[in-house]
Amino acid sequence: MSYFNDPVLLSKLLNQLWAGFQSTLGIFFFTLLFSLPLGMLVAVFRMSKFKPLSYLTSFYVLIMRGTPLMLQLFAVYFFLPKLVGPIPKMNSALIAFSLNYAAYFAEIYRGGIMSIDHGQYEAGKVLGYTKGQTFLRIILPQVLKRVILPVSNEVITLVKDTSLATAIAVGELFLAAKNATSATGSVEPLFIAGAFYLVMNTLVTLLVSYLTKRFDYYR
Repeated sequence: MSYFNDPVLLSKLLNQLWAGFQSTLGIFFFTLLFSLPLGMLVAVFRMSKFKPLSYLTSFYVLIMRGTPLMLQLFAVYFFLPKLVGPIPKMNSALIAFSLNYAAYFAEIYRGGIMSIDHGQYEAGKVLGYTKGQTFLRIILPQVLKRVILPVSNEVITLVKDTSLATAIAVGELFLAAKNATSATGSVEPLFIAGAFYLVMNTLVTLLVSYLTKRFDYYR
């Protein structure tokens, strides 16, 4: 079956894929919304001088980065409800994705923070800033500049990783394409879905380029 030779079938397919794409966008957006700030918190905790907190967050990062995301999806979907009660599939996906990506972002942030010369902290102290003010006004802007590119690599990976949510039957883009392929025997839905992912990553790349120029005054 060729969708491109039948405008009616193609229109129907695009509607199905668009519905799945909206779920993909939801996973993408809310994962970033939760994991970016959580990653910063984890990075700060991991660098804490309070050893139990540092060891605990280090173990968390080890688990999240050392096991497959799909396994983490299954763990959240099948085992977490036994502890806290029923969890919708989409929420299970968001929890797993957010916890996973927070660990990766935490290591990127930590590397960025550690790359700042210690004299920057001393300069903040001389200016009369508290440690918190020094971090927010002097350190953080420089860290953001340095981590934009490595963070963007993870964001691009996230766009593609959203397809893993199909493992717990979340109705995202890849599942919609796979169902259409199974129903018709045509691989065209998969290639069209691939075009959706490509467009999304192109937009992410353009945004990163803009942010890189935006922070260009931090040299």
